[in-house]
Amino acid sequence: MNYTTVPNAALNALSQGLDEMTPQVRKAARYVMEHPEDIGFSTVREVAEAADVKPNTMVRMARQAGFDGFDDFREQFRDAIRSGEASFSDRARWLQGIQKGGAMGELFADMAERALKNIEKTFASTSEEQLQAAAEAIWNSRKVYTLGVGVNHANAHNFTYLASTGMTDFHTIPRPGSTSVDDLAWADEQDVLIAITCSPYRTEVVQAVQFAKEQGIKIVALSDSPASPIIRAADHGFLVSTETPQFFPSSAATIALLETLLSFVVAHSSEEVVGRVEKYHNRRHQLGLYQEDQN
Repeated sequence: MNYTTVPNAALNALSQGLDEMTPQVRKAARYVMEHPEDIGFSTVREVAEAADVKPNTMVRMARQAGFDGFDDFREQFRDAIRSGEASFSDRARWLQGIQKGGAMGELFADMAERALKNIEKTFASTSEEQLQAAAEAIWNSRKVYTLGVGVNHANAHNFTYLASTGMTDFHTIPRPGSTSVDDLAWADEQDVLIAITCSPYRTEVVQAVQFAKEQGIKIVALSDSPASPIIRAADHGFLVSTETPQFFPSSAATIALLETLLSFVVAHSSEEVVGRVEKYHNRRHQLGLYQEDQN
């Protein structure tokens, strides 16, 4: 597990205090130091059993390291997982540990808190001027391509679906049986590519953005860092926060930002778009695609 300052402080405290520990407490401390990936998602009983010591020995170890008890000690490792400093597999195992420990309420609270913070952080780093500039580029373009793979393919498709209720020439790529580069083969400076990828960055998205840049296509990028390769290549770059206690990045802020961007596009659009949206939904009602209220 890729721990940073807080867990390392806990591990350093154990290391520095080894000589003053009893043999059993030293045995517990060595297990923790050698298996830090197990601590955040295991109960005190499980860690004690793995270390071949008694549970109260783990408690004494935590206190000698300067913590109130094992729960306080373990929280340092859980914080590393919540903040995304652990690997995907470690975070998945931590979730399973929470379920076994009956702490699903804590998980629920963490998920809700993180989703709200992700949206707040994303909107705090985004300006009205940025959104207006990107929306104008999209509205004035000939075609708009939205690109994402994995979970971001669904996010890109959702943007295209919503836009297509009132506007034409919005396309989600890669199309089935195609590649993103092939789909952009005849695009040029008249077109816009909206690209989405977050760490670890997907190669096919980065390559498509590089190709689009060479073609003169205007690029709107959504990613999680100013150092992201698609942000650095973008004409209009937006940072989205994706932190989560889950083992996959959160899409909450990405979806919220895309919906907001689309609302800016609609605000820049013509009256014709409003008429198209109305016609689109009226046709759906006429075809019986919605369950009508019988009252």
